[in-house]
Amino acid sequence: MPTNHLTFVRAAASLKSLFVGDALAMPVHWYYNTLDIYRQFPQGITRLEAAPAQHPSSIMSLHSTVAGGRSSHNRHKAAPEIVGDVILKGRRHLWNQAGTHYHHGMRAGENTLNAHCARVALRELSRLGGRYSSDELLAAYIDFMTADPPAHPDTYAESYHRGFFANLTAGKSPQACGAVTHDTDSIGALVSISAIAFSELLQGKPLAAVAQTCAQYVLLTHPSKTMAKVTKDYVGLLNDLLFRESAVSAREIIDEWSARSIGRRISSLTRHATQDRDVVGRLFSSACYITDSWPSVFYLAFKYCEDQRAGLLANANLGGDNVHRGAVLGSILGLSTGETVDELFEQLLCGTEIAQEIRDLLAAVENRASMSQAPTATLSQ
Repeated sequence: MPTNHLTFVRAAASLKSLFVGDALAMPVHWYYNTLDIYRQFPQGITRLEAAPAQHPSSIMSLHSTVAGGRSSHNRHKAAPEIVGDVILKGRRHLWNQAGTHYHHGMRAGENTLNAHCARVALRELSRLGGRYSSDELLAAYIDFMTADPPAHPDTYAESYHRGFFANLTAGKSPQACGAVTHDTDSIGALVSISAIAFSELLQGKPLAAVAQTCAQYVLLTHPSKTMAKVTKDYVGLLNDLLFRESAVSAREIIDEWSARSIGRRISSLTRHATQDRDVVGRLFSSACYITDSWPSVFYLAFKYCEDQRAGLLANANLGGDNVHRGAVLGSILGLSTGETVDELFEQLLCGTEIAQEIRDLLAAVENRASMSQAPTATLSQ
């Protein structure tokens, strides 16, 4: 569909809100007992907060540092240490301490690793002038993850990062390093997708082609037919929200896509749920697994599509994998309103840099789109 000023405004708001949703949830990421959130934050999360010194239910010490998955499931006894030697350099010791917060030492307004990977995508797509290249994006991801010292503040890397670099260290081609673990099908796979989707869609590329491009990118790190299918659905939802006419309700689009993607209209849940925990945490697990986290995103997006701040705070206080769920939710809510929560975005520690990265990408995309639409010069000109 043709682009206009409003579509670029919506895309910018969506990308900004991704980082707000991530940072808001960071201090209580993977709190599966929501009472623990209120023990450490008596009013719950109401603003950007730093990571507490102790995590009440951290199991970071059980996760493998040489591959994806848990240590007990890891059979690569002689494998090199991925955490500390290849990625997260200098932070390996934090994985052995009981109660270590997954985002140890992170300050209020800092973004987690997957959000920083989304920034890598923003910067690389901008550097390429809006041109998509899986090889270039993978190379940028590898350079970023293996930087010494680390180019981000985080302590933890999801299973897919560790599995990818275990395969890369073993000599596999970057295009073949995606690892299959117990949590391959997880919401964290979608965090960088909106940057790629907007870059392609705003150039006027067909939805089917953009969805396929994004699915193929996800397969590089999350080799799963389920994740490829969800990615295509996510891109379809982003497309319809991005290009919708002003008179068309964002809530209706979200409801329609829930029926197409998860086989049920999410509107039916909001009529019967007394509180959000009846859906996220009871009907659907608050964990990362896409079978539950994706419907949870639909529920929160449908309910809060006109009140972004309330939606992102609700997501944070539901615990579980609220960081990655919050990043995806923020992308959807930003599109739904065409705005971000400026007060919160301006408090992000890298907010100024993120805003510039978003502007740079959208300017590159607009320029590339205008060049492709320019008439071809004739020999007589």
